[in-house]
Amino acid sequence: MLPEICDALERAGITTPFAIQEMTLSVALQGTDLIGQARTGTGKTLAFGIPVLQRSTPVSAPGYAELPQGKPQALIVTPTRELTIQVASDLSLAGADLGLRVLTVYGGVGYEPQLEALESGVDVVVGTPGRLIDLANKRALDLSHVHALVLDEADEMLDLGFLPDVEKLLRMTPKNRQTMLFSATMPSAIVALARMHMNTPMNIRAESSYENATVPATEQFIYQAHDLDKPEIIGRILQADDVEKVIVFTRTKRQAQRVADDLVERGFSASALHGDMAQVAREKALARFREDKLKVLVATDVAARGIDVRGVSHVINATCPEDDKTYVHRIGRTGRAGATGKAITFVDWADLHRWKLINKALDLPFDEPQETYSTSEHLFTDLGIPAGTKGRIAPPKPVERAERPDRGERPERAPRNRNRSRTRTRNGQPVEGDAASAAGTSAAPAATDGDSPAPQGEGSGAPRRRRRRRGGSGGSGESAAAPVAD
Repeated sequence: MLPEICDALERAGITTPFAIQEMTLSVALQGTDLIGQARTGTGKTLAFGIPVLQRSTPVSAPGYAELPQGKPQALIVTPTRELTIQVASDLSLAGADLGLRVLTVYGGVGYEPQLEALESGVDVVVGTPGRLIDLANKRALDLSHVHALVLDEADEMLDLGFLPDVEKLLRMTPKNRQTMLFSATMPSAIVALARMHMNTPMNIRAESSYENATVPATEQFIYQAHDLDKPEIIGRILQADDVEKVIVFTRTKRQAQRVADDLVERGFSASALHGDMAQVAREKALARFREDKLKVLVATDVAARGIDVRGVSHVINATCPEDDKTYVHRIGRTGRAGATGKAITFVDWADLHRWKLINKALDLPFDEPQETYSTSEHLFTDLGIPAGTKGRIAPPKPVERAERPDRGERPERAPRNRNRSRTRTRNGQPVEGDAASAAGTSAAPAATDGDSPAPQGEGSGAPRRRRRRRGGSGGSGESAAAPVAD
């Protein structure tokens, strides 16, 4: 290995190789095609990163002038944006003293910075299949001089439907290139891909032949919990004695956002990470998490694929994983690079059957998850939570009543006249005594004898009593005041 790479890794505190690195480096540095299999979190990135860097020619090297100027010398294909950033970061760390130009290429961001970088010249390109093909179709990315091609997390690219795009990229590169394929599992489609595009590859399997083996340093806890009690349980776990950084996994994007918002409201430093977020917001959240400015990251499975962040002490599965492979991927975010970690999984009553299948596939001793609530004593003792801890470190915000939107002043209604009298009967005939009002309000009232009293209600505003005959017709003025005869 080049002394420049050794010095850069030593400055980062990386001095002892992992099994996959020790078994791979000697073969990869010779330019041999290889297939690497190892458990998650065991250093696969440097296993292919160091050979890629060492076999690439820096700008300052004497033989650089003989190469096509500015054309990529190596290509690394990854399934997700976050993994792309992570791999490029590791390559930049190991090759800090070499002067190689590393470019990340992925969707969700503008084309202009990537186009400008390709035009000025790059040495190693790390990217996702879709954006790589877009740039190649625009004739901005020239892969005809690539001497090394790496497919990282090939099984995940298969799961995400990227296999046809990967085959297109392989056809764009020279046939005499070195091809390295790294995958946690080897489905039949990946085997067929290796046979078609690799030249007698060497298969290197490190540490365990079991495809879903979990890291022994990760302590696992399985609890049967109620969905409404989960936020309170999570809040108490976040205050355990040995908690550093925590990743909470959910099944859907909506669940991730809801859990993150709930934790923020409880006073914890948390952020969501899912596909509905803008790429800039995703990168910002991940950067803050790496820099210890964020304690909790709530993520979906796709968004968190390949995340390698040091110091993740706990992984919490807020929802039961879909299958054993997803479970291994989730809990593999802790206990990485020889560190210890804890994985807590919540299983709803409706997910008991799914968990039993996961438990059987991985041969775990948790066939019957323990029923657990936020007040359960074993929760505190299992995870080292101080007695009396509550799931909130900030007082709840007062609920403000929503103000009624201003829709303008309503016009005042005219008071209703409750003492109005009827001028016609129900069958349309005028009521005697009200003929004047029926004829018009301008008509003068008829003269009456001084000895005869005024009709009831006239001049006083009191309502007149009106009775109906059996035939339905209105009565005369006299009959209106007297009982109706049979």
